[in-house]
Amino acid sequence: MEIPINDEITPAAGATALEREAHFHDAWARSTALDEVLVRECFEAPTALENQFILSRIGDLAGKKLLDIGAGLGESSVYFALQGARVTASDLSPGMVDTALRLARRHGVEIEGVVSAAERLNVPSSCYDIIYIANTIHHVQDRARLFEEMRRVLKPGGRFFSYDPLAYNPAIQVYRRMATEVRTPDESPLTVADVRLAERYFSRVEHREFWLAGLLLFAKYYFKDRVHPNADRYWKRILRETPERLRWWMPLRALDAVLTRVRGLRWLAWNIVMYGQKDG
Repeated sequence: MEIPINDEITPAAGATALEREAHFHDAWARSTALDEVLVRECFEAPTALENQFILSRIGDLAGKKLLDIGAGLGESSVYFALQGARVTASDLSPGMVDTALRLARRHGVEIEGVVSAAERLNVPSSCYDIIYIANTIHHVQDRARLFEEMRRVLKPGGRFFSYDPLAYNPAIQVYRRMATEVRTPDESPLTVADVRLAERYFSRVEHREFWLAGLLLFAKYYFKDRVHPNADRYWKRILRETPERLRWWMPLRALDAVLTRVRGLRWLAWNIVMYGQKDG
């Protein structure tokens, strides 16, 4: 499958938010070698807390039709295909879809690639058993339209699983102000209102938060390792950590398992996982 890719370095003057997002992620795809894409680590690293939680809820994937919205470089699409799912990788960026398809071939699996805005999914209705949408909702301007589209393409009884950053942690707000070159200007982290919005479109919506005390790992990168947030994406860097290097951090992970269950305090976490179901 040939994906036409825009080779322009910067978006044209007056570009829309969707066009700016596509250009940013096309550039990211061009700058990333396939051997840098961490597939298993994205779900199996000690720091892959959100995806491990999702895997514990998602169940057996063999033969399931799964739509990966905002698939990016394709880590999750390929991982799910390796588990036996029939995967469609959808992304606004043609460069990202092309990378995901090449990554799948490298790992010996087949996935379908679709270039599509999340608010206007270019896939059939009532087609998918599962939607996975990671680090994408906070890039979407019209979230009501996104949830409407997600509900449209799910089969009756189908489920969605998402995770995204939250808006409330002061340390993460500082990090985001520093990391201006590795994120897009139009994105906005999730709030309680986004959870309430999801509840309008899906039943049995639940959520779980991750990373409070564990965020000291970010402080280590900046103060001890001297890595500026623009020099390396911290949320990707954590996946390259090993259990040996994380011995000091593991008690913080255990502490967070308690802290992120405290009502009110949990909203200060870095990330939120949401999941829900389309009524049958």
